[in-house]
Amino acid sequence: MSKPLLVIFGITGQQGSSLATHILTDPLLSKTYSLRGITRDPSKPDAQALQSRGVELVKCDLDDRASIRAALQTAHTVFAMTATMYKPGGMEQELAQGKAIADEAVAAGVQFFVYSAVPSPRKISRGKYLVDSFDIKDDVKDYIEGLPLRSAFFWPGSFMQNFHGELAPRPGPDGSLAITNFVSPTTKYPLIDIAGDTGKFVGAMLAEPDKYVGKTVCAATRTYTMTEMCEIMSRSCGKNIAYNQVPKDVFAGFVPEAIRETLLNMLAYFEEFGYYGPETEQLVGVAANGARRKPVEFEEYLKRDPLKV
Repeated sequence: MSKPLLVIFGITGQQGSSLATHILTDPLLSKTYSLRGITRDPSKPDAQALQSRGVELVKCDLDDRASIRAALQTAHTVFAMTATMYKPGGMEQELAQGKAIADEAVAAGVQFFVYSAVPSPRKISRGKYLVDSFDIKDDVKDYIEGLPLRSAFFWPGSFMQNFHGELAPRPGPDGSLAITNFVSPTTKYPLIDIAGDTGKFVGAMLAEPDKYVGKTVCAATRTYTMTEMCEIMSRSCGKNIAYNQVPKDVFAGFVPEAIRETLLNMLAYFEEFGYYGPETEQLVGVAANGARRKPVEFEEYLKRDPLKV
């Protein structure tokens, strides 16, 4: 008897590859599901590596409903995600893609559908803060919830990987290292090793789908203050990394104009309301305790992937 087919969109991305790896190595889930990975380019080395482990690969264009329909043939369960596109019309394109995937999942008779999204600052702040890149994913969530589709939602926190990129400590004029922002040093962020731990959270959802239908998993190891993150990074790399709080208008000057308003609103929302809203701590604790395996702490992550400073 064949195993139910789990279709993973974005199979070579951080979330999709983490989930695929988790399924392949989990004693229960590896026996429960067969895997199909959806990608724009099945010839990529990352895709080929998964194929060598038994993952079926299917090329798919998310702007083409017929392509999505073909990708979802015989699917039992789906993990779907849509990429944020910072370009004119990008948000509308992402919304259309999310709706198309959900519509075709209904048409294919999918039994359980997990969508990767984020909380809506617009809703939680009651319109005070608009963050298009977050709110558009919540619009997709709203659409999915209106369909005859057994669904659940994965809300990852801030990625630990970002501290190797846009959130990396920067040297000041005197050469000292700092993380610069306008929010209070006590502002808390829920952190997740997105490439390592997506599978631990979504795997729990796939192991007990009936338990998670209609639920949202606020996926993070725990929350960390700005000060605490700097202290952890300092211990990890052996160099002092300070938190440098500057006025909002000064910080705004460091941000490209194209994303300035969105980023400032996002950070102000985090400071005032919390990433997942006022109950962020509780929601993160519930999700971390329910993960399939223990999520990685920020300290552990930096030991495995040291900062290059």
